[in-house]
Amino acid sequence: MWILVIGREGQWSRPEGALATLRDLGCRVATAELWDSFDEGDLAADPPTAVVIEALDEVDAGRAAVTRVRAVAALAEVPVLLAVTVAGMSRVDARDAVDDFVLVPYVPAELYLRVRRVEWARSEFSSPERMKIGMMVIDLAAHEVAVDGRPVELTHQEFALLSFLSQNRGRVFTRDQLLTRVWGVDYYGGSRTVDIHVRRLRMKLGTAANPIQTVRGVGYKMKAP
Repeated sequence: MWILVIGREGQWSRPEGALATLRDLGCRVATAELWDSFDEGDLAADPPTAVVIEALDEVDAGRAAVTRVRAVAALAEVPVLLAVTVAGMSRVDARDAVDDFVLVPYVPAELYLRVRRVEWARSEFSSPERMKIGMMVIDLAAHEVAVDGRPVELTHQEFALLSFLSQNRGRVFTRDQLLTRVWGVDYYGGSRTVDIHVRRLRMKLGTAANPIQTVRGVGYKMKAP
């Protein structure tokens, strides 16, 4: 994996900085100045695993860098960590659009763990037995769901609905189609049954249910990756 480190050029030579720390951890690292623009073409071909913005005490400059990163299509879904000092942490807002924060001076093992954790949170995969969507893992074989490693208890029909939408990501289904495909052709309940189960999934899964989208006037879909 490779990491993009954004910060002041004068900080990159520090042996305790992000550049040296990540290289010592075996990561491939590239750098960009705090106010640099980004080459969309190069990044689209090989986007980084994560971005570390080494703001230190310059929290406002770090926020501006986050905004520029998110404006680049190739980086829009790449996890971003904001590195700040203890003094800078007091100016960090929970609403800042980053995936995680890390304190400087770094503890190498912690920095590596935080990079891998945000990478896991953003990654997605699908196999015949398991699917990962954001922080949610659906184990089709074991009939289990976990969010951020925490098991979530679902009823049989809640699990069936979630699994069906997840296995057909990007496709919109009407309520009647979902009743037929999930509940079966012999089910005689009303279409409101689907709404109730979607509402329960959103309550139980929290923000992990955000990919389940209501298509007004039609039905529901699981957002495509």
